Amino acid sequence: MSEPASPDNHRIVNVSLDERSVVRRSAEVEHERAVAIFDLIEENRFAPVGSEGGPYNLHLSIEESRLVFDIRTDSDGTVGKVMLALGPFRRVVKDYFTVCESYYAAIKTSSPSQIEAIDMGRRGLHNEGAELLRERLAGKIEVDGNTARRLFTLICVLHIRG
Repeated sequence: MSEPASPDNHRIVNVSLDERSVVRRSAEVEHERAVAIFDLIEENRFAPVGSEGGPYNLHLSIEESRLVFDIRTDSDGTVGKVMLALGPFRRVVKDYFTVCESYYAAIKTSSPSQIEAIDMGRRGLHNEGAELLRERLAGKIEVDGNTARRLFTLICVLHIRG
């Protein structure tokens, strides 16, 4: 009988985004992407159902209106692909983008209390998107709350189109 995989093996060690549809992104978006990837690699819980453990390399892409998690082990063994319909994410991503635009504009001209109020809304939508992601991944990939938040950030980056 094999021993269960250590929790340290249920983690992402490398993340890449599909750059085929990359558009010129703002400095703010590039910063958010870089921070999300850095934080994700530093600390995450990522356990694909049925996998004996990683660590994992994750490639995120959007194909035919689906979010694709292409998961491989660190030794480049294929674990599989998990595909999620994008429809359930559309509203929260759209709302999140709208609030982010307001937030970045407010930073330049608004009072600290106005910025804080907008930021609270932004964080609320971010949490909503992360929770939706956890729900949609249930039974496919187990992730903790912080991992879901960082993955939601990356999903938003993938949604940016020219």
